[in-house]
Amino acid sequence: MNWILKHFSELSNRELYEILRVRVAVFVVEQTCPYQEIDEADFDAYHLFLPDESGHIRAYLRIFEKDADFVRLGRILTTERGTGLGLKLIFEGMRVSETLYGRRRFYVEAQSYAIGFYEKAGFRVVSEEFLEDGIPHVKMETPAVLQ
Repeated sequence: MNWILKHFSELSNRELYEILRVRVAVFVVEQTCPYQEIDEADFDAYHLFLPDESGHIRAYLRIFEKDADFVRLGRILTTERGTGLGLKLIFEGMRVSETLYGRRRFYVEAQSYAIGFYEKAGFRVVSEEFLEDGIPHVKMETPAVLQ
C-alpha cells in the first residue's frame, strides 16, 4: 500500500480537494449531519491517506498532538468498509505518529456504534457517551504501552 503522509502545508491543491471532498461525503452527506466539517485543526495536522490510481481517497485520517501525553487521530474514514482497510489505516496512523511525536498513546472521539472497531485497534472507552453534532460519541484512549 502506498500511504501518503503530509503536513497540511505540504498538501497539493488536488490532494486537499480530495481530502475535503471525501470527508464531507462521509461525515456530512452520508451521515446526514450538517456541521462545520472543515476546521482549523487541519492547519496543524498531518494527513495520512491512501489514494487509488485516479487520486481518489480510499482511506484517510488526520494526526495531531492532543497534549503532552496523547496523539489524537481524527476524521478516520475508509470508502471500502468491511475489507480490513480501516484497521490497516489506524495501525499505520499509530506507526507514523510514533515517528512524528515519539509517543505511543492515542486518543479518538469515536462514534458509539464504532466502539468495537476501535477496541480491535487497542483503544478503551474512557468517558460516558456524549453527543457531538447530534451523534453519540465516546472518548477512547490506548493504554500507556501498546504491543
